[in-house]
Amino acid sequence: GGAATAAAADPAPTAPRTADASGVTWGSCPDDGYGAYYKATGAECGQLEVPLDYARPHGKKISIAVTRVKHTDTKDYRGVLTFNPGGPGGGGLVYGPYFKLLLNKRGYAALAAKYDLIGFDPRGVDHSQPALRCNSDFQKPVRPDYNPGSRKEEAAWLAKSKKYAQDCTEKFGWLLPHMRTTDAARDLEQIRRTFGADRKLNYWGFSYGTYLGATYETLFPRQTGRFVLDGNVNPDRVFYDTQLDQDRAFERNFKLFNGWIAKWDSKYHLGTTAQAVEANYYKARAAAAKAPIGGTIGPDELDDIVQQAPYYTSEYVPVADALSAWIVGKDPQPLLDRQGDTSDDNGFAVYNAVQAADARWPRNWNKWHNDAVKLVKQGYRFNTWPNVWFNAPIFFWPFNGGPKLRINAHRTESPTLLIQSTLDAATPYEGALVLHREINSRLLAELGGKTHANSLGNLCLFTKAVAYLDAASVPAGSRGVDDTCDANPATNDPTPTGVSARSLTAVPGLPLPALPKIR
Repeated sequence: GGAATAAAADPAPTAPRTADASGVTWGSCPDDGYGAYYKATGAECGQLEVPLDYARPHGKKISIAVTRVKHTDTKDYRGVLTFNPGGPGGGGLVYGPYFKLLLNKRGYAALAAKYDLIGFDPRGVDHSQPALRCNSDFQKPVRPDYNPGSRKEEAAWLAKSKKYAQDCTEKFGWLLPHMRTTDAARDLEQIRRTFGADRKLNYWGFSYGTYLGATYETLFPRQTGRFVLDGNVNPDRVFYDTQLDQDRAFERNFKLFNGWIAKWDSKYHLGTTAQAVEANYYKARAAAAKAPIGGTIGPDELDDIVQQAPYYTSEYVPVADALSAWIVGKDPQPLLDRQGDTSDDNGFAVYNAVQAADARWPRNWNKWHNDAVKLVKQGYRFNTWPNVWFNAPIFFWPFNGGPKLRINAHRTESPTLLIQSTLDAATPYEGALVLHREINSRLLAELGGKTHANSLGNLCLFTKAVAYLDAASVPAGSRGVDDTCDANPATNDPTPTGVSARSLTAVPGLPLPALPKIR
């Protein structure tokens, strides 16, 4: 799955009311499905003007969408706490209001009151202006099979990817060179200056948000306050090598998921061993290539739906239910219900734009092809070609990006709290160990955790993160793991009988905005 963010269908700007001295034009909050969250917290919504190019601060301006939930504890005011859900391409507008409600609900209202909680959509994302959208048909089903059976089939995907890069260049060629993570980090600094000028920035970042956070720390170490980074991108592997690492980790987690299904064969009837379940999956996938399930789910669409489970164990039950309904009962509806809207390509566009601009990518297609073929031969089959095509527009980008920023932040006042699940597929564990060495940090590992960026889902992790934000309490430092939480068996290896998927999400009645997929 791409950046599966809860995106609004209508990218129209919020109606401007007043531009205050800070450069924020306040207006109404967007109708993005989270209206109740904005309302319940009294959030203000607006557009913050920033330079397109920080080398020309008085030149062309763009704006980033922001929400603010103001602190109410004036005696112990801590400044700004802001959030990034990842991607790149994930919108974080609702995260300020969401965290206010989450902290209140979990008994930390006093802490929530100390911070101005700022949600924002990074440059190019969703409600920011302009929002990067290149071709709304790109992900329309049914797409050509991810796994090419021939050079001819591979050429079809290459042509599709090239067209997408051309569409982006045509519409947004002026913006693309300014989509680097360093640009987004400078935008974060504008947020700090605008909303908490005399204080350091505090930040909670997930997935790609960890790379954005580490970039900010590298550029602005003295302005760095308390940073929680969860599901850590390996800064030494950005970004071509990152996807190769993911291919191996997703294969492992796909097999773990199949093993879990096999354990509950009495419910799912898809096989009593992981191997049998996997064989049944690939049989259904091959059939979908000939006759799409329900008319819209071909092999790629099936892969995208099933990939949610290796990402998040909260998806185990609904994905297995849907697979079983189709393979055993020939009922396509549960799979169709899990097929998201593919017409908004904003997340996909930003994902490609940021990764293309941040670092150099191989400009020889043989390298991409040979690396993929080699991984598949080694048995890493599930995510390898899907990942190639998720990144392939970058091969045709109008420029080669970079140079890659060297992450280095040993002089921040507070050590950063790194949180990492040991069996995370999207950001493999090794990445956290690398980042731990490159910034002033403490590493909190979720032992056996198979969910990506799980600090909101595991109460042990969440409690430690909140204690850190409240009192800067961290374990003593080391070169390796400094503290641990066990994965919660109830959510890490769920019991499917009589369980609704809803009960496995972070907070009943307070659904988390979808964390985007860093593929």
